[in-house]
Amino acid sequence: MNWHNLEIALCLVLVVEGIMPFLAPDKWRTTVQSILELSDSTIRRIGLASMVVGTLLLYLIN
Repeated sequence: MNWHNLEIALCLVLVVEGIMPFLAPDKWRTTVQSILELSDSTIRRIGLASMVVGTLLLYLIN
């Protein structure tokens, strides 16, 4: 992997992360407020699950 691919991936993350606030800012705000009410351990589990799913998808794609 080279740095260019990493830069492209990070740019795509920004694009995907910006879709919801752009299309539905009210629902995005509600979702963020709901996330703020979760415990740290729940947020960590969600983060771990996201990383595992993302890693598995990358493995399957490549």
